[in-house]
Amino acid sequence: MPRFPLIPFPARVSLVRRQVCAGLLAAAALPLLSACDRVGGGEGFRGIDLTGAAYAQGFSLTDFHGRSRTLADYRGQVVMLYFGFVQCPDVCPTALARASAVMQQLGTDAGRVRLLFVTVDPERDTPELLREYMAAFDPRFVALTGNPEQIQATADTFRVHFKKVPTGGSYTVDHTALTYLFDPAGRIRVALRHEQTVDDYVADVRRLLAESTL
Repeated sequence: MPRFPLIPFPARVSLVRRQVCAGLLAAAALPLLSACDRVGGGEGFRGIDLTGAAYAQGFSLTDFHGRSRTLADYRGQVVMLYFGFVQCPDVCPTALARASAVMQQLGTDAGRVRLLFVTVDPERDTPELLREYMAAFDPRFVALTGNPEQIQATADTFRVHFKKVPTGGSYTVDHTALTYLFDPAGRIRVALRHEQTVDDYVADVRRLLAESTL
């Protein structure tokens, strides 16, 4: 079987990049957060305000270079955190292409932002494959992995659902399609939906960057 199903890997990345740049973002499964999760109560964020949430407090995983990583390693930056997997046919590459477009729009401020991609398919997503996949979107992106128990514990911490779904002789993975934003102090602040636009993402990231300079 090909390593990247449905559409060859380079062509799939190129296709999604063009779609995002044109504003044609694909729809995703509805996020698993409800209005009850809007715990912040403030106005201004375009995503779901999670300010003060008692969950999604951090992680302890390994990056694609084999280094142990926690949220504290990225203190001082706005962190965009997304759960996905390399062989995802459309939702994950769309999310990563959008994140790349966000970084481009941020200009020099992009140096204060870090995209972290947590794999929900650690059995197939090797460090080498994750490095290749991230580099196809933006060399600044970092992928995180761990054993299945660590990944499940991290997903539970973030209230992220994922489940293997058989597809012939292989499988795909259904998963929550949200991007979480942490402020430079390492606090969870926002969950952005997959169907939101690049401008929505940029607006919330810029708000968090601006807060850190006050």
